[in-house]
Amino acid sequence: MKILVINCGSSSIKYQLLEMDNETVLAKGLLERIGISGSRLKHKKGSEKYEIDEDVVNHKEGLNLIISTLTDEKLGVIKDTSEIDAVGHRVVHGGELFASSVRINDRVIKEIEANAFLAPLHNPPNIQGIKATMELLPNASQVAVFDTAFHQSMDPKAYLYAIPYNYYEKYKIRRYGFHGTSHRYVAARTAVILERPIEELKIITVHVGNGASIAAVKYGKSVDTSMGFTPLEGLVMGTRSGDIDPAIVPFLQEQEGLSPKEITEILNKKSGMLGLTRGKYSDMREIEDGAITGDEICRLAHDIYEYRIAKYIGAYAAAMNGVDAISFTAGVGENSPYLRKNVVDKYLGYLGIKLDEEANDCKACEKLISTPDSTVKVLIVPTNEELVIARDTAEIVEKNLDELNLW
Repeated sequence: MKILVINCGSSSIKYQLLEMDNETVLAKGLLERIGISGSRLKHKKGSEKYEIDEDVVNHKEGLNLIISTLTDEKLGVIKDTSEIDAVGHRVVHGGELFASSVRINDRVIKEIEANAFLAPLHNPPNIQGIKATMELLPNASQVAVFDTAFHQSMDPKAYLYAIPYNYYEKYKIRRYGFHGTSHRYVAARTAVILERPIEELKIITVHVGNGASIAAVKYGKSVDTSMGFTPLEGLVMGTRSGDIDPAIVPFLQEQEGLSPKEITEILNKKSGMLGLTRGKYSDMREIEDGAITGDEICRLAHDIYEYRIAKYIGAYAAAMNGVDAISFTAGVGENSPYLRKNVVDKYLGYLGIKLDEEANDCKACEKLISTPDSTVKVLIVPTNEELVIARDTAEIVEKNLDELNLW
């Protein structure tokens, strides 16, 4: 079975075509600048890389270009579209309606559209991609996999905010959490590496990239996560503030004469590490290099970054009344021995963790990096959200299901 995994952003489309018999990636790529001059498709087939410069007006044109590339005699990996059995779509926000992956039909599309007010930047392009793919590949099954679904196992004590309850009833204001597909994969993979059933483990998954979140996964279920109603809450991120005192918002609006849209822009795109470094850096690689070489601004920013991660790890160890394993993942988590060492050595000794310095000295590897005598195990687990989407899609199609049951 061949499955095409699609991730539509506002002006981009990421894709992978996977052969599910052996779970190999046949081709993958990224189309950028949709609706903007200078559109470019970066396509990879095996070790071969190609770039196609062609203006793309909308997502339907973009997907048509991607499908044409996949079936091209030179660049492609399939003869025609009949070889694509199903399409798995990443959808950012499923609200409370979707606690698992689902087969797409008219009802599902309407419900995703109904959730668009919760993710106005993400769900609309997700919907555009779904509708375009259904037109271009009418014989392929279509499945939606939601970023928020894995966290729907949280109890009300974890997801409700202490504001008037009628706002939850009226606007569905609550903690949803994001990166769920990644947290789900990493937790499951951690259990495999440790050779223990996930139903017996308390795992903290640390997904840190430009966007970042942490999840408490108890016996295979998410019981808490750092992102909230939006991806703005929680950890310090590349350009997002993470947790702040809510009273800062009206204070800045009054003092600076800012509109709600402007303050939202500041907190999402001008804060985080970019704000802490006085607008210089949002890339953690540059900030880490600066911290190591003695740049005081970068050093302080990195201190704040790692301190917030450690605070959440401590909170989730308490929330689960213990922890068996902590797994670092995503761009920074997988590729920064410096960050992992600082978090573990500075803050996690009370958990009985000792870092294996030699094991930690690697990037994008999958391995245990704590010493054998550590009470709590620490791991690096590269995430693979596309594989989760493809697996869910395959299971729904093979078993002729309308919806998966995650728990």
